[in-house]
Amino acid sequence: MLSVAETEKIILDLVKPFDPEIDSEILPLTKVLNRILAEDISSKLDFPHWDNSAMDGYALRYADLDNLQELKLAIASDEIAAGVAIAQSLNQGECVRIFTGGMLPVGADTIIMQEDIERIDNFLYLKVKPNQGDYVRRKGEFIQAGTTLIKSGTKLGATEIGALASARCQTVKVYRQPKIAIISTGNELVRLNDSQPLQLGQIIDSNLYALSTLIEQSGAIAIPFGAVCDNKLELESIMQEAISSADIVISTGGVSVGDYDYVEEILEKMGADIHVRSVAIKPGKPLTVASIESILNVNRSEDKILYFGVPGNPVSAMMSFWRFIRGAIAKLNGSHKTHWYPQFIKAITTADLHSQGRRETYLWGTLTYQKGSPIFQPVKNYSSGNLISVIGTNALAVMRVNQTYLPAGDEAIIMLI
Repeated sequence: MLSVAETEKIILDLVKPFDPEIDSEILPLTKVLNRILAEDISSKLDFPHWDNSAMDGYALRYADLDNLQELKLAIASDEIAAGVAIAQSLNQGECVRIFTGGMLPVGADTIIMQEDIERIDNFLYLKVKPNQGDYVRRKGEFIQAGTTLIKSGTKLGATEIGALASARCQTVKVYRQPKIAIISTGNELVRLNDSQPLQLGQIIDSNLYALSTLIEQSGAIAIPFGAVCDNKLELESIMQEAISSADIVISTGGVSVGDYDYVEEILEKMGADIHVRSVAIKPGKPLTVASIESILNVNRSEDKILYFGVPGNPVSAMMSFWRFIRGAIAKLNGSHKTHWYPQFIKAITTADLHSQGRRETYLWGTLTYQKGSPIFQPVKNYSSGNLISVIGTNALAVMRVNQTYLPAGDEAIIMLI
């Protein structure tokens, strides 16, 4: 049985990131939200494009103030609003009314806020002497033309898309979205849209919906293959089809030691290399990680894909995704390395935390903030089959191996999900 850290390293070492030339596409800026940039983008322009004012006020020549017995300047007749191109120069002893974003006239190098002046007729009286360069945004101060604006591997959100628009990028090159196949196994599973009432022993295939959502939240495309009965031939056929049409395959159930747990047996028959069979984690111990070649897979540059066999219990399935599979998808789709690993913080737990100590244990609950400090509220029931207990969960408290107790009020290690 492997440790959590060993398993994470094995999985990430197996993932070959998408090739930016083969596994990418060029899309309009309106279609790239949450996509991963496949190349560095350099700015075509200086930002700001020209010297401009950061405040409503008056533009002046700072050197003029040294020659004045009183802080008094003549006001030029023109006003400078944002978006107006100007060619005039500022004469000695003059100032000009300017608005936020307005282009500085030649010679001006300082802005004084309108709150710090008094205007009488055509003269400006300064209440305070400004510092040279106050409230001036210089050309190229933010970024200069030819400088990298956004690096490859960046997830594109509102700020990045806004910056790209400012740089006049109408289209960008992004990695394609990974295709993740989902197979559910078990005679007890039925589809959500079945019109017949549930029979004794039957359950809805909730893993399909939970995992599909997690996959899409990770920026990938979920390909559901539905539920398969515990039949070797039928399961092998579906597994081969999934392997041939996806970049990663996730199957739920069938990876423990029961009489109907066929996944590893079938993978070995198909020639897969099995790298992980079980992990010292709770929940989620029976985890199969395999790599397998797929000659029919023409979706990507790499012909070897990852297969994850996760437990059928819904919390265990989600735990496997949160802890291991999400990072594999992030590396595969070209995301920056910082996104390959879970994010951990420390928070005060509001209730005692318990663990048997034999495996690294993850206890789910809710993370909130009180006066800026993170507070973790664990749930009361930690059954891996209790999907209801995970509603509203946004964090996991981590109990390390050999750690059996953490009292309320102490700091716990928290994994954000």
